[in-house]
Amino acid sequence: MGVKGLTPGERDSLIAAATAAREKAAAPYSHFHVGAALLSEDGRVFGGCNVESASFGLTNCAERTAVFKAVSEGVRRFRAVAVVTAADEPTSPCGACRQVLWDQCRDIVVVMATTGGAVEETTLATLLPRAFELGERE
Repeated sequence: MGVKGLTPGERDSLIAAATAAREKAAAPYSHFHVGAALLSEDGRVFGGCNVESASFGLTNCAERTAVFKAVSEGVRRFRAVAVVTAADEPTSPCGACRQVLWDQCRDIVVVMATTGGAVEETTLATLLPRAFELGERE
């Protein structure tokens, strides 16, 4: 099963949802606000933001927040994720998020955007070649 691309409208809507999610970020330590939006195969969008903890290892990234929200709602099939930051250049998901996205979504479209309007689109397989897998998935 290959990655199905997004229409320009879908991409813009996903970026808008990630931008809205970014506004809810709790980043009192890094001040690096991130928003993510995960598009399911049935068209639902699940937003997520980063939530930091003083115990840094307990911090959760926006992408994982969106994945966990979707999975907790029983959704298991996805098409794309968008990640929005205020950085000068689009920011890709961190390694931990790449692995969780792979575990739950497999090879989906990844849209990386900035609040300044820069946008890059790739696939998760490109960002995470030779992804770690542990046996069969449910």
